[in-house]
Amino acid sequence: MSNVNQALYKIARGAGIVSTGIVISRLFGFLSKVIIARYFSTSEYGVFNLTLTILSIALVIATLGFRSSLPREVSFYTKKNHSKLNDLISTALFIIVLNSLFWAVVLFLEAENISRLFDGDTLASALRRIVFVLPILAITEVLLSTSRGFGRVREKVYFQNIVYPVFFLVFIIVGALLKQPFYFVFTAYVLAKTLTFLILLVDIWRIKFFEFKFLIDPKIGKELIFFSLPLLFTGILGFVMSWTDTLMLGYYMDSRAVGVYNAAAPLSRMLLTFLNSITFLYLPIASQFYAQGEIREFKKIYQIVTKWIFFLTFSFFLLMFLFPEATIVFFFGEKYLKASTSLQVLAFGFMFHTFLGPNGLSLTVIGQTKLAMFGNLFAAIVNILLNVLLIPIYGIEGAAVATAVSYFIYNVFKSYWLYKKTKIHPFNRNYIKALVIGFVPLGLFKMLNIRTTNIFLTGTVLISFLGIYIALILFTKSLDKEDTEVLLTIEKKLRVRLKK
Repeated sequence: MSNVNQALYKIARGAGIVSTGIVISRLFGFLSKVIIARYFSTSEYGVFNLTLTILSIALVIATLGFRSSLPREVSFYTKKNHSKLNDLISTALFIIVLNSLFWAVVLFLEAENISRLFDGDTLASALRRIVFVLPILAITEVLLSTSRGFGRVREKVYFQNIVYPVFFLVFIIVGALLKQPFYFVFTAYVLAKTLTFLILLVDIWRIKFFEFKFLIDPKIGKELIFFSLPLLFTGILGFVMSWTDTLMLGYYMDSRAVGVYNAAAPLSRMLLTFLNSITFLYLPIASQFYAQGEIREFKKIYQIVTKWIFFLTFSFFLLMFLFPEATIVFFFGEKYLKASTSLQVLAFGFMFHTFLGPNGLSLTVIGQTKLAMFGNLFAAIVNILLNVLLIPIYGIEGAAVATAVSYFIYNVFKSYWLYKKTKIHPFNRNYIKALVIGFVPLGLFKMLNIRTTNIFLTGTVLISFLGIYIALILFTKSLDKEDTEVLLTIEKKLRVRLKK
């Protein structure tokens, strides 16, 4: 097996494991959100989402971009400066502990001022109940990013995707059965995150896949921070794109609108599942190819991985784009039906985000973190302006359009610069055939304008469409040689027969 095929098999194997973890995480996460959405009012559900949004933004700032930079840096140090690897990890942890404690205090002290922008005393009380879990979240992210840099998926899947969602769901169910008041959901969140962190620490101490030292190397720390700062701003701007709609709905409208909109938003983000799972190991593996100057192999991996992401995401996109009403009602109930148009718009935006492939990560691989930051900056500015213009007129649909357009700009910018710097793009012949085979029939079917909440009809039409699509993919021979070889390798490992 060639180096490219070995890398693709490793990515595929890791993606299979990570996808399983993400599916489990999304399932338990959705169940938790559904219980909160159904048990409490739409206004309280909106406050819950606003609180976690603000905490998530604080987490991006507290981790200083290390979540994106550490996998790449650990991979590079493993290949080129192995003796300093443990110093790198220890320095990163030391910096993050200090920074996250600082921002936890700031957030606690400023809770009242932040809450005045949105929902008054309810949001302030929620923030103060949850804020001091921030250092635990930040350290957890550094540990998982380090594990990713070593090409490991175990820690992410076990602890981030399984242990935490299970704990949170159990606590939420217990709270609902005991008829606990609304603020219990934040206690449940803190308990679930803290227990997950403690179990992760014990597991890392037992396995010892790296050696922690109580030191900070000023030179390594300076280099890491300077490399990571553009990624910090990229992460902040990414959250601006992801959560400006939620925050501005809270500002221009009310927490009820936020609650309704956040039936569509988490559903649409399910379309990123395969992008996130496949690229989890793509980053460290692509970094190794780039470090060794193997650009041709890097391009081949990018194209194959992008096609995989599209194939796996397309069926979920069809469900949300063609049958948004059925999707909303099935997961959240009829009181969130007003979010169906928003779901369609968001699904289209996130599908565009996936079909161009891991362009932002690839800019990080080649060291162009500033370009990734500028792409996010431009898209975030457009997102804010569109939200300001559209939300007062169109409400939650305006917020969805703003998000979709910003992701379009974000991806075009990054794909352009990736191509300009490396000549890498996703569009080989077979991928173009797959796109045409998928989107042309989709456009024709959409013209029929079928709107239903009937799950049986939805499932029947969707399965028929996918069956025709898969048949056309096979008939037009839209699979690459590398796809076939990886499938044959999986066949041997699983001891199943994938072809006749």
